[in-house]
Amino acid sequence: MGTQGGATLEELAAWQRALRAQFPIITSHPDLAYLDSAATAQKPQAVLDAVQTYLTATNANAGRGTYTWANRTTDLVEQTRDRVRLFLHDPDPEQSAVHFTSGATEGLRTIARDWLPAFLADGDEIIVPAGDHQANVAPWLEAQQLLAGQGVHVHVRPMPYQQSSGDYDHTALADLAGPRTRFVALTHVHHVYGGNMNVHRIRQVVGPEAVLCLDAAQSIGHLPVSVAEQGELDVDFVVFSGHKAMALPGTGAVWARQARGPAFTPGGWSGTPNTVGIASLTAALDWLDTAGIDRIERWTVALAARLTDGLRHLDAYEILGCQTSLAAGSPVQQRHGIVTFRHRAIDSGDLGFILFSHGFMVRSDHHCQGSAGEKTGSVRVSLHVYNTVEEIDRLLSVLASLA
Repeated sequence: MGTQGGATLEELAAWQRALRAQFPIITSHPDLAYLDSAATAQKPQAVLDAVQTYLTATNANAGRGTYTWANRTTDLVEQTRDRVRLFLHDPDPEQSAVHFTSGATEGLRTIARDWLPAFLADGDEIIVPAGDHQANVAPWLEAQQLLAGQGVHVHVRPMPYQQSSGDYDHTALADLAGPRTRFVALTHVHHVYGGNMNVHRIRQVVGPEAVLCLDAAQSIGHLPVSVAEQGELDVDFVVFSGHKAMALPGTGAVWARQARGPAFTPGGWSGTPNTVGIASLTAALDWLDTAGIDRIERWTVALAARLTDGLRHLDAYEILGCQTSLAAGSPVQQRHGIVTFRHRAIDSGDLGFILFSHGFMVRSDHHCQGSAGEKTGSVRVSLHVYNTVEEIDRLLSVLASLA
């Protein structure tokens, strides 16, 4: 592979081995390669320990008692809100809000149901990325229907994409956006193509007043994410799934800047929070910071580049996404731990079964992409810090035998 990618993998090899050893499910199955971290990430021992400690020492409901265990749980929930703000480099933590959800899907739907209708007026426009995950498409269409039932007609505009790369087409977006563009839904890292969608350019295109909502399900836990005023993400909402950032399933969060539009306050009665999930989330964010999120990014990008570099020499496969970044030494951006491809003769579902028979756990279907996405199924390999060079090389060997 390219000199830079190979040097990164060599430089970080010892660091990666030490981190891999902290994942019991990975080390206890040495003959299996888990390559589906975009669906859910595995959990390090530190997270498992935090869950065990919480359940055996503090477990109680939050905000509903005055005894010690209840007070500790209430404090844990508030401290985790602060932990999320710190992880995002929140420049104004006294103003922002953090709301815990069951995951990114519920978080996006909460914004669409409880916040967006009060922000929009008749004739306003919203821009929706119909080539991204359905979770970042369906809620906004549901909000449009809800408003229509109230006599408020909102126009939904599809986000334009570049044909060659799958990235947002910022030039076409400039022609699409106008003075009635009030809300734009975005994705940080694409769940099929693996590319950083360069959302920092969107603010320049749509202007200072539009609200930007960022689906960060594939970036939180994989690369540095900063909402600092001088950072690259001048967005109003960040939504993510905790389980994709090494916390427990059923855990997620919405961060709201509270700078544009009405204050974000989820509607309805607030029931019992997922306290054990929240305990796992703060432990996961601590673990990620200690491990070094910048090094995690470098490792997974280099592994993905090794995979695309090998696949591009196998004519039997079509690699999805940007075609100018397949070589390991490509000067353009690489994939963030996600590589999706098709075999030109073998159905993607069949290929998934074949790969599992060789010990590889991959995703093989349509990947919940929106209406503007891929029409044919594919195989997605998604990586995290516990994946190895040996796994990638072994996968390439198997794929080559099927070419």
